Amino acid sequence: MKKYLKWGMVVAIIVGVSIFGYYQLIPRQNEELATTENTPVKNNAKKVLNVTAKILEPKLLTDEILTVGKLVPDEEVQLTFETSGKITDIFFTEGTFVEKGTLLAKVNDSQLQAHLSRLEAQVPLAEDRVYRQSALLQRDAVSKEALEIVKTELATLKADIEQVKAQIKMTELRAPFNGIIGLRQVSVGAYASPSTIIATLTSITPIKIEFSVSERYARDVKKGTNLTFNVDGHITPFEAQVYATESSLDPETHNLTVRAIYDNKDQQLMPGQYTAIRLKQKEIADAISVPAEAIVPEMGKNKVFVYRNGKAEPIDVITGLRTDAEIQIIEGLQRGDTILTSGTLQMRKGSDVVIESFE
Repeated sequence: MKKYLKWGMVVAIIVGVSIFGYYQLIPRQNEELATTENTPVKNNAKKVLNVTAKILEPKLLTDEILTVGKLVPDEEVQLTFETSGKITDIFFTEGTFVEKGTLLAKVNDSQLQAHLSRLEAQVPLAEDRVYRQSALLQRDAVSKEALEIVKTELATLKADIEQVKAQIKMTELRAPFNGIIGLRQVSVGAYASPSTIIATLTSITPIKIEFSVSERYARDVKKGTNLTFNVDGHITPFEAQVYATESSLDPETHNLTVRAIYDNKDQQLMPGQYTAIRLKQKEIADAISVPAEAIVPEMGKNKVFVYRNGKAEPIDVITGLRTDAEIQIIEGLQRGDTILTSGTLQMRKGSDVVIESFE
């Protein structure tokens, strides 16, 4: 029995090997080759570009300079005394408006006042001496030189009085201009010197806008240039005008510092606020312009692709004013032309295109 089983297994193995060899000898189709043969060659296919386009219409084109700046006061000063002494009085209320010439504070001037009183008491006697010497001179009782001496003494006395009055004036702190006085830094009884800051006085009507422009625009921004600026918390932009520029460019940044002025009559704006500034350079009505990405520079010329009957046709153009997003076309295009604004780097003359959307 074992013998028959052994021979059965041998026969099964021989049959299996024979079937496998036969299967290997049957010719089979190469699926990858078949797929390749049935697929058209890409190089022979027409490539169609899906693009975006724009129909040209004349519009107002504005050349603007965009920059940032900050608001600065029209006038601002840290108030200090011109002399030293103990503060005897403070007359202002913090955060209030004061007019030019208002007495704000005072230091002790008792010694100066006493000196002034002593000098003023000597004036009548000095004037009487001059009177008597003049009367004697008319009768030739004294020399002219004697009269000149008493006149000089009187003039010297009056000069000393004016000097003391000037010293007394230095003990008074007065507002140098109209403005809002800030927080006081001292109290009555404190000793003040010329380096002691009493408070800060600020004038914000009008208010100034300080900003910088690059050297590219340095010659374009000058006195009288109009601008608009926005400040956080205010939706409506404000209008201002340049009144002065720095005399030279900053040696490090090569920027030109510019200042404009805004009346700020309602005192809405405060110094220190940052602003977004727009300076209008030129305005062209009914300008034909294209997006900057539509321009294709080639061999020193600029061209634009125009859509015509499903084809891309290159047109040489002459450009004019340039803004951040658009370029004016002076010659080459006209109203109603459909220009292609995407895929221009892959286009050639006569390329097949399909417009997916319009700008």
